[in-house]
Amino acid sequence: MTWSVVAWDKITGQLGVAVATRFFAAGALVPFVASNVGAVATQALVNPYYGIDGLQLLREGHSSSDALEIMKSNDVGQAHRQVQIIDARGEVAVHTGKYCLPWACHAVGEAFSVAGNMLAGQRVIDNAFEAYIKSSELPFARRLIVAMLAGEAAGGDRRGKQSAALIIMGANEWPALDLRVDDHPTPLDELDRLERVSQQEWVRYRPFVPTRNSPAGITDHDVIDAAVGPMMHEV
Repeated sequence: MTWSVVAWDKITGQLGVAVATRFFAAGALVPFVASNVGAVATQALVNPYYGIDGLQLLREGHSSSDALEIMKSNDVGQAHRQVQIIDARGEVAVHTGKYCLPWACHAVGEAFSVAGNMLAGQRVIDNAFEAYIKSSELPFARRLIVAMLAGEAAGGDRRGKQSAALIIMGANEWPALDLRVDDHPTPLDELDRLERVSQQEWVRYRPFVPTRNSPAGITDHDVIDAAVGPMMHEV
């Protein structure tokens, strides 16, 4: 019911997941991302514990491959799951269960993977995979969206469209970007629009938010107003 891209950006160290599906609120259950740890996309007959437990296993020092095998061994329904895991070094592990509904498959590249099920055909994965590689000059968020849009242009989910999401984690424990389109006629187009809107204010405001290394963040309203605009920075 879903296709997604899971990736690590070696330039920024960011980890991200982009997903789209003909199902409500994919962003609530499919993507799991933790800064400096890894990213997981759990789909098909979704099991959110692959995301929860997968990130915990990575925190404990397991490789992506070992974490995936541990979770599969504990899941009697693993033949119905599709899972992608990447760690903070870019190691990828992917599982497409033999009972995932067709068309279902995955492709693994350097520090990223693409996987989907209930798709219009193999071209969805192939086009998303190639688009991600060819857009290496783009910022990470745009690269993920371009890959997803290429998959959509190839047919996407064979049932239609409903929701999409994009989560990117950087050095901080809060997201560099967290976008959800839960119910929309063209969710990837809306996700694309929201990412562009984020560049107008959020990306400029983000450096002022508190971090572990700067617990107070920036609180000088004049400094913030100069970067973001008067009255635009209060949440």
